[in-house]
Amino acid sequence: PLFQMVNIGTQITEAFAGLERMKEVLSESREDDDPKRVTDLPLIRGDIRFETVSFEYEPGKPVLHEVSFEAKPGTVTALVGSSGSGKSTTIGLVAGFYTPTGGRVLVDDVDLSTVRLSSYRTQLGVVLQDTFLFDGTIRENIAFARPGATNEDVLEACRIARVDEFAERFSEGYDTVVGERGVKLSGGQRQRVSIARAILADPRILILDEATSSLDSESEQLIQAGLGFLMKGRTTFVIAHRLSTIRRADQILVMEDGRILERGTHESLYRLEGRYYDLYTRQHGLESNLFLAPGEGDKVPEDSPPASVPQASRSGLRT
Repeated sequence: PLFQMVNIGTQITEAFAGLERMKEVLSESREDDDPKRVTDLPLIRGDIRFETVSFEYEPGKPVLHEVSFEAKPGTVTALVGSSGSGKSTTIGLVAGFYTPTGGRVLVDDVDLSTVRLSSYRTQLGVVLQDTFLFDGTIRENIAFARPGATNEDVLEACRIARVDEFAERFSEGYDTVVGERGVKLSGGQRQRVSIARAILADPRILILDEATSSLDSESEQLIQAGLGFLMKGRTTFVIAHRLSTIRRADQILVMEDGRILERGTHESLYRLEGRYYDLYTRQHGLESNLFLAPGEGDKVPEDSPPASVPQASRSGLRT
């Protein structure tokens, strides 16, 4: 009985912690309950404009400082910078996850803070680095983006995203259950399912947040063709730490400490030899020495003094 009493005490403590969390969730207000969100968006062109946007998660601790830029329909805007520079926060504002503390985010000249998000997000496609899959079949996870899609539409999206390469090898094919959060698939396979889901959604605005980070080089090369198809004619935002994946972007925004430090194309920013140049050349150097031990294979400058000849140790081995 004493052991049972101890177990009951532990269960009660866990129950109270769960109850507190449930109260927090139930007290959250729905996004569309905001009295300012009264505008329903028709089919949009995809013109996104930031007007001196500032944002802070906690009062007095700004994350973005008066960020301004425009992304035209059919163009690709890439955001680069070190961790914590404000890239993901900027994308969160585009997706309507947050409301700016200052300034405005405009979609086709309509203030996003006044828009019913349900009418906006049906025209938004997102491929995140951490892909979320439901405990259902591959087909159901892809069709989630457009429940009324035909089987042919789903299979076409799978072909473009190269999902067919692994799905058709399973005994149950596209009816294979992927498990909670897609645990039965590899990281690269989960990301391909996420890309197929975005292709099926046929969005006007597309957000790619490290969309190929879990893929090997060969798979990434194959997927790039699918992503190229997906990005065609859409307003696309790309976050990528692999700078080689964004060289063809129409505009690159280099962010640092919540501000846009530089903007332009790859060629113009590279010629500028500023922050983007440092990021690009540093990463290129790291990738070229990826399989070398520290100090191995490093080039010695021609004007450096000659290294001293190592002395022999007492054991006869070189030091």
